[in-house]
Amino acid sequence: MARGEKLWVVRPGDGATVADILAKLKDPAAVTDGRVFVGKKRVGAPSFAVRPGDAVRVAAPAQAGEPVPVLHQGDGLVVVAKPAGLPTVPDHAGSSHALVARVAAQIGRPEGTLRITSRLDREVSGVVVLALDEAAEARLKEAREEGLYHRRYVALAAPGLAEAGAWDAPIGRAADPRLRKAHGEDAKPSRTRWRRVAATEVLALVAVDPETGRTHQIRVHASHAGHPLFGDRDYGGILRIVRSDGRIVAPPRIALHAARVSVLGLTFRAPVPPALRGIWQAAGGDDSAWEDAVEG
Repeated sequence: MARGEKLWVVRPGDGATVADILAKLKDPAAVTDGRVFVGKKRVGAPSFAVRPGDAVRVAAPAQAGEPVPVLHQGDGLVVVAKPAGLPTVPDHAGSSHALVARVAAQIGRPEGTLRITSRLDREVSGVVVLALDEAAEARLKEAREEGLYHRRYVALAAPGLAEAGAWDAPIGRAADPRLRKAHGEDAKPSRTRWRRVAATEVLALVAVDPETGRTHQIRVHASHAGHPLFGDRDYGGILRIVRSDGRIVAPPRIALHAARVSVLGLTFRAPVPPALRGIWQAAGGDDSAWEDAVEG
């Protein structure tokens, strides 16, 4: 069980609904927060029926964080700089802490009304574009289909990359449903262009332009090519580096950041987080290389 999580296996006489179980657990707001599951199903109402033997799992409430930086609001869009550690959409810990819910609260919109047109993995930071209405969502979709939705990521990867190239292995499902793999089940065409901006003995700073939008695309492609991203435990990434002075540098997150998005005649930028800059400098990299990685 995750830290702070509660588990209740329903016994005869415990009650007939989730509300009865939450009363025993003294957590009546858990359904509203989206933190209650019966088996693998997220519960949407306190009246959800339960039977003896059902396992009711209640995730711990997420801690409140700093406001999410809003980069742009208008033209039917709201564009934000997602911090690492925040899921774009509701996860096992609930819905109220997810990016879409927090942004909706910040801009005074009802939860669930923002339209998700792009998403980033929990430990990936950067630009996320959300639509405020159906018309804006349609314009973004059309831009994607016409190849007019351009994204620039920056990443720290295992060294040894050539100067530039493209990864085009198709990506599909892996045995673990949370993950993806090159040439996996039901693999779909995928293409990622990349350019090595700078390198040290232990890390490479890479500018990445995905041309398709598969789940975990950059992470899977980099790993399949033998250059997994620093800190990417799921795909074989290096989890620490040792400097020449003996100092150990361990990443607090996956070293991947969506730095720039251009769409509908607009360009949005999210500053490279200090954590990534610090890792690069600790590995012997020149901080000025980030500008080339983002804009070059």
